[in-house]
Amino acid sequence: LSWAPCPGLPAAAAALLASGPDGEMLWLDVAHCPGQAPRVRLRGRYLLPPCKQRWHTCAAFLPQGGLLVCGDRRGSLLLFPCSSSTGWAAESTSIADGGTNPGGEDSGGESEPSCLLHKGALPLEAPLSVLFGLHGKTGVTSVTCHRGYIYSTGRDGFYRQLRLQGQQLEVLQKHRPCKGLQWIEELRFTLDGDLVVLGFHADNFVVWSSRTGENLHCVPCGGGHRSWSYCSSPSAEAFAFVKCGDVMLYRREAEPCEQQVLLASLHGREIACVRRLGAVEVPGHAALNIFVTGSEDTTACVLALSEHSRAAVPLARLSDHISSVRALALAGTTGPSNEGLSVLLFSAGGRAQIECYRLLCAGDPTSESTVACQVIHLASHRLDKHWERKKNRHKLVKMDPETRYMSLSVVPGTSSEQLPTSWKFLAAACSDGSVRVFGLLEAARKLVLVAESFHHQRCVLKVEAFLHTWAGGERHLLCSAATDGSVAFWDITSPIADATDALHQAEGEMEPLALGAPLLTVTAHSCGVNSLHVRETPEGQYLVASGSDDGSIHVCLLEVALGGGKARAGTCLRVLERVARPCAHAAHVTGVRVLRPDLLLSASVDQRLTLWCRGPGGLDALSTTFFHVPDLAELDCWEVAEAGGELRYCCVLCGQGLEMLQ
Repeated sequence: LSWAPCPGLPAAAAALLASGPDGEMLWLDVAHCPGQAPRVRLRGRYLLPPCKQRWHTCAAFLPQGGLLVCGDRRGSLLLFPCSSSTGWAAESTSIADGGTNPGGEDSGGESEPSCLLHKGALPLEAPLSVLFGLHGKTGVTSVTCHRGYIYSTGRDGFYRQLRLQGQQLEVLQKHRPCKGLQWIEELRFTLDGDLVVLGFHADNFVVWSSRTGENLHCVPCGGGHRSWSYCSSPSAEAFAFVKCGDVMLYRREAEPCEQQVLLASLHGREIACVRRLGAVEVPGHAALNIFVTGSEDTTACVLALSEHSRAAVPLARLSDHISSVRALALAGTTGPSNEGLSVLLFSAGGRAQIECYRLLCAGDPTSESTVACQVIHLASHRLDKHWERKKNRHKLVKMDPETRYMSLSVVPGTSSEQLPTSWKFLAAACSDGSVRVFGLLEAARKLVLVAESFHHQRCVLKVEAFLHTWAGGERHLLCSAATDGSVAFWDITSPIADATDALHQAEGEMEPLALGAPLLTVTAHSCGVNSLHVRETPEGQYLVASGSDDGSIHVCLLEVALGGGKARAGTCLRVLERVARPCAHAAHVTGVRVLRPDLLLSASVDQRLTLWCRGPGGLDALSTTFFHVPDLAELDCWEVAEAGGELRYCCVLCGQGLEMLQ
């Protein structure tokens, strides 16, 4: 049995859902007036999917009307039709007639006709949408609706955000509130915009704030109670539960908060990577820059940064990773727009895990940040899960479970305009010495490993993909850099074309292809390459800049020569010019960007941001700026057009903090 608030019912009525034999669930409207017996009316019959434990655990009527979403003991979410126009006004006789005994005499044990005697007159409705086992085998604990979205909780340690697409449930993303909080019972949305998670952590009842990321209350109650209730107000809080047949009550008066947050943190540990999504224009406000950061605390954060207020406001937090987030890659970024941003985000890091999201950012004057961000989780990939699905894996050497993705780069020019299917491809640098290429089919939410190569035989630190176009076609090129200071250049046009054909024929499943041998390898540094950037010149050549652990910067100018055929052997790379600056910085160079063919920007752990002029004689320092972020991890840059048509360059740096310079 469970109660569910139903729109349209009077204040003295509520909806009661009852599960019975053979997976049948009944919807009953129960009305109560003082001095009268409850009035019960049967409104609907529903059939739960077959499973071992076939009963519902929670339910909610959607505010759109006509639909009921419920969770069952198997961990599934179900969507049923429940139009208020269809229903059967079957009531017990005494209730239909007024239902009271004026003399106050006992009825003498006479049974009243039940509204369930003729339930066969109502059809047995099947679910419109089923998300089987969404919360694992431990069951769904609550379902609630808020601002057009559906939220579900379960005893798998996650709560999920969903939306209704037509008459189908679509999962947008999942959240893990905090480590160890496996038994999540309920979500509550406060008036000040906070999302409060109620659940049991070990033998304690916990009230956890998603905004501050900390426990608001912790009650030692023994844990895991099935009958409980919690209520809070500005003056007090109360928690009641049933233990060994006794009703226990915990009550505490509100205490003044002596803690004042001077500056809220974005992450719990250092920030390992940062990317700028773009800018969002809000009427009546200045354009806001939207960034995404990845951290060692296993989360990625989407935030808005205002140049005027200099405040960073988190918009969304992504918590699907089980280890650190070390690399980010974007596809589909745009400039300032009133319609907002639609960006494809890839995040990767420890435990060989890649996650893919679609981010939708638009202006929202009612919110604190004036920007709203909708996150849609598209796909994920882990090498250990891929290994378990391999055929004849006993004949192969198992992949290292501690493999880390060090860098990501989206292969440009692989959209539906150039290829017969809408596969997008992603290159990854891996700590196990491999360069891997993945394919994403957004419509089917599939992320597949399509090609790999272990040419480097050591940890690959950086990858950068670029597109070479000419009148007769285009080439997909890739450069990768490893810990030995070498930079390798690949032509991945043929592997991508072969992978597209294989994926189309095999419906999204394939064995990884071989990338082959690189076209060219350049020994740029004496040790690991920590930063890499490629920029095309107006002449159709390519400037490749890299920075190393030894503090040096290397720039080479490449030309792509093409043969008559389309095979990889028909592509040739020639190095036209090489420039090196051995002691450009006093520590690791962890960020480098080619702003123009004659202008280069570099950043280092020595906390210096240096602008270089590239000329015939090499690299000459133009200016140096000191920044305040220790242990710099990454740098990202973008151009801003001024009113007079001039370009202004901005950059963001991350490490033990985040800083934006212009």
